Amino acid sequence: MKVVTMGVHVLDVLVRPVEAIPEGQGATLVDDIRMTAAGTAGGTALTLAKLGASVRSAGAIGTDPTGDMLVQLLGRAGIDTEFLVRRADTATSASVLPIRPNGDRPSLHLLGANITYGLDDVPWEALAEATHLHLGGPELIGVDVAARILSYAKEHGVVTSVDLLAPGVLGSFEQLAAALPYVDHLLPNEDQVLGFSGEDDLVTGARRFLDAGAGAVAVTRGGDGAVLVTAEGTETVPAFEIDVVDTTGCGDAFSAGFLRGVGLGRSPREAAVLGSAAAALVAQGLGSDHGDFDLEAADEFAATHKPRP
Repeated sequence: MKVVTMGVHVLDVLVRPVEAIPEGQGATLVDDIRMTAAGTAGGTALTLAKLGASVRSAGAIGTDPTGDMLVQLLGRAGIDTEFLVRRADTATSASVLPIRPNGDRPSLHLLGANITYGLDDVPWEALAEATHLHLGGPELIGVDVAARILSYAKEHGVVTSVDLLAPGVLGSFEQLAAALPYVDHLLPNEDQVLGFSGEDDLVTGARRFLDAGAGAVAVTRGGDGAVLVTAEGTETVPAFEIDVVDTTGCGDAFSAGFLRGVGLGRSPREAAVLGSAAAALVAQGLGSDHGDFDLEAADEFAATHKPRP
């Protein structure tokens, strides 16, 4: 499985636990502060590499020290960073995440260089040689650009997947629809489906994406698991019962596990179970890169741990 993870790359700075920001110039002690690679492309790349895929990242970052750290962290995870273009005039995207004791993660975010990625930056030959393209955040680079990239991938027999960003605030469903005929697997969360589709019912909203051309929709719902919506029907895959430390990167981990399962020829449900296992393993520590696991360990976790009721 040779994957190009393209799109949003972020350096996360995580602080835990944070119950409140001190007033004025006050200070408080915390248990942990970490930096990790993240983003709908970068975070997915981390877990894909753990699960045994060969991963090359493509996107835009700065030439700043933040970008240096992001490249180092991805490289340490075994990810090829050759196709990360670096901008001298724009900062690397970054987030500061004060993690609450229950695992919730409000965010302070710098948009940075991600929005500057364009067609001139795409490694077309490497994309044609890949087996899978995962495009994270098509709204950020423009849906017309995303549609061109995805259509090229499809023309060359590459399996395509897409994850979204904010729930409909960066574009309309009509704009997004231009790219959907070139998407084999759409991997949004519940808020994104409802936000983009304008529907009140999750399955009805997911079916709007199918009707517009997407091959399958796997919707993450946090602790409520995932919902698979395909032309054949709808089924629910539960999350696993765990003690949550931090939910950062769980959606990206689900995407990675789902796509790895697809690459191994597993059914959509089996792929979603692997995605849920990967998300559960990441959620038990701080940051998108948490967990020293591989495919075998993720499968064993899925086989031996109870799903949530």
